[in-house]
Amino acid sequence: MPTPSLAALPIRRLTLRDRIACADLSENRGWPREEHKWGFLLSAGKGYGIDDAEGGLIAACVVTEYGPQGRPDLGAIGMVLVAERYARQGVGRRLMRHLLSAMGTTPLTLHATPNGRPLYEELGFKATGRAETLRGHLAPDGPESRISTRAATAEDLTRILRLDEAVFGTDRTPIITRLPAFADQLRVAEENGRIIGYAAAWPNMGTQVVGPLIAQDSETAKALLASLAARTDRPLRTDIDVRHEDLLSWVKERGLVSSAFNAVMTYGIAELPGDWTRRFAPLTVAAG
Repeated sequence: MPTPSLAALPIRRLTLRDRIACADLSENRGWPREEHKWGFLLSAGKGYGIDDAEGGLIAACVVTEYGPQGRPDLGAIGMVLVAERYARQGVGRRLMRHLLSAMGTTPLTLHATPNGRPLYEELGFKATGRAETLRGHLAPDGPESRISTRAATAEDLTRILRLDEAVFGTDRTPIITRLPAFADQLRVAEENGRIIGYAAAWPNMGTQVVGPLIAQDSETAKALLASLAARTDRPLRTDIDVRHEDLLSWVKERGLVSSAFNAVMTYGIAELPGDWTRRFAPLTVAAG
């Protein structure tokens, strides 16, 4: 029987059972397998993919919706991947067009690599910001910070959600409530009994990814980062909004090294909602 054209192959919703196939696809394109992250994204968001007749996936992506269920305020697109043997054949464009159609009028955002940015611009996405990826071991910072940090408890969750919504600009309850099970560490910063920031560190292929990182100011962000670093032997990885110049200088002075820049892009809105001055790093670039 003749092999169907790529344009005729159906796009289907992915489930948690597709986690290994998604990790295989990541590995095929030279990315880390990231099975832990794939499982998190597929359970918290909506995955879309195209099956390969020879097994596995030709392409995949995930969108995470935020706001009221059924009428989200924002969708974050990530993990857009096409298998090497099908690259540059229009598969990624077709998958993205399908996703744009499925999301209707919902505003969208994504972090674009330099390689992916031309496609997203062709589809109507606009670059509205920039994030810098940093990796390494964070050296101790002399005297202990005046900012008090501690491990988050179940009783903190309501206050974390309230702070997160104010900073992110829309409700992220379905994904934030998964953090205690997903992350190795979830810490809060306090001032006079009030939570003024929080951060998580989760495992990813030998590193601890720091995100989200939300704080009332740079000093609070530093205290949270230092407290996470002090409790792991793994190198850190985080993606910091380049407008936070003070924090970027501080982490570089203490051992983190820049490894990449991604464009923060939006579709259907001029800029991201919320308060960028308190939003230092995303949970993951795949989910905002």
